[in-house]
Amino acid sequence: MSTQQDQTTTNKTKNSFISILTQPIEWLTMLTRHLNPSFIAGIFIIYGIGQGFSVSFFKLVSDYYWKDIQKIQPSTVQLYVGIYFIPWILKPIWGILTDAFPLLGYRRRPYFILAGVVGLVSALVVAVKGKLAAVAALMCFLGVFASLAIAGVTIDACIARKSIEVPRLAPDLQSFCGLCSGSGALIGYLVSGFFVHHLGPQGSFGLMAVFPALTIVLGFVIYEKKANGLHNEKKQGAMKNAGMIIRSMYKTIKYPQAWKPSLYMFLSLSLNVTTHEGHFYWYTDSKAGPAFSQEFVGVIYAIGAVASIIGVLIYHKYLKNYTFRSLVFYAQLLYAVSGVLDLIFVLRWNLKIGIPDYVFVVLEETAVRITGKIRWMPMMVLSAKLCPLGIEGTFFALLMCIDSIGALISKWGGGLLLHVLHITRSDFNNLWLAVLIRDILRFVTLVLVFLIPNVGPYEGLLPSEMDKRDGIVDEQTLELVPIHAKVEV
Repeated sequence: MSTQQDQTTTNKTKNSFISILTQPIEWLTMLTRHLNPSFIAGIFIIYGIGQGFSVSFFKLVSDYYWKDIQKIQPSTVQLYVGIYFIPWILKPIWGILTDAFPLLGYRRRPYFILAGVVGLVSALVVAVKGKLAAVAALMCFLGVFASLAIAGVTIDACIARKSIEVPRLAPDLQSFCGLCSGSGALIGYLVSGFFVHHLGPQGSFGLMAVFPALTIVLGFVIYEKKANGLHNEKKQGAMKNAGMIIRSMYKTIKYPQAWKPSLYMFLSLSLNVTTHEGHFYWYTDSKAGPAFSQEFVGVIYAIGAVASIIGVLIYHKYLKNYTFRSLVFYAQLLYAVSGVLDLIFVLRWNLKIGIPDYVFVVLEETAVRITGKIRWMPMMVLSAKLCPLGIEGTFFALLMCIDSIGALISKWGGGLLLHVLHITRSDFNNLWLAVLIRDILRFVTLVLVFLIPNVGPYEGLLPSEMDKRDGIVDEQTLELVPIHAKVEV
């Protein structure tokens, strides 16, 4: 009898282990079946390789580039980092261009190729040229981010449309996007420290050319039918279509269901001032700070990427059915509390308390990333569901523009804070005060949560009349060309 029970227990354990391995495959198969394989592949390329790997790799490499090659103060670097967000702020313009101004009859292909060329040239200039002037380097970095932003507009439009057409899969879709970007970020962070150590910050930028090169390929292998009459459309017709898109966007954003969460998104990001550059300079300082190596800084960021993936999984498994307001409130509360660990870490170092540095930094990075990702996921689902059919691409780009403006103010506000508190390349005495102010602002954000609609992810948000498209031409379906198919250019 005992032997049979042991055998049963063993079989259950084995089946449970197999289920853990097969569930992600089954989930991905389900998404592919309902949402089209080409769509899933496009998300992987743009979110996984682009916004995941490339952005994370760039983060560490550029930090060391400004610190060791250009030798710039942390407050100035924060100003430069804010400028990176300008291409993201311009996303509505990219959206209008791709929706209303086709090139050679195609809405998507030419812009994918254009984005790839801009990013490829920008990355290679930094990698192969000698030491550039700071302004020239900044322009190249802007080119890299413009490539990411333009390429991201098209896939965001597809995501918004699918979220409207198949609302029950909207949370799953955002979970997949988060997993792709988190996995790509994990790989990017893990390898970035190694490459910086062996190739230097400048030489490492050669890897940044991977994503724009793939974007160019994507522009050639994506199948897109020429819309009827679009290639013969006169300039006046394109301008008229752009005008209709702008009017529809204005009409939508006036609804309280749209402007209130948009305002929350802007204010919550603006108040979340970042002091990242001050921390980075302190982390790597051999006298005043812990003197973390290049590889270990990459590992810290990689731990953050793993924590982000865990946050996505927690949201997907347990939290995706909660109302937007309650989920954002508790996630923001935990996010603010977890930031206190950072303050304890800085104070612990100043007070010379004998606890290993890596314990605090790992705990802080893990807690902030998990809670931050849980806070971010419902906002992305909400943003996708706010987009009316017909202008979903451009309107989603508008919401992401609002998001980016908030992030820019966060970066510049943090840079101003570092400057006012005189936190420099070698003076970190007031870093704890900057962290304290940052944490207080995170708690202040809690009073704004009333702006988030108190509805679930499967409920409608906009009035039914917003389904009317005001004469706007619907966007074409994009598919990847089969391996043996002929590509029409």
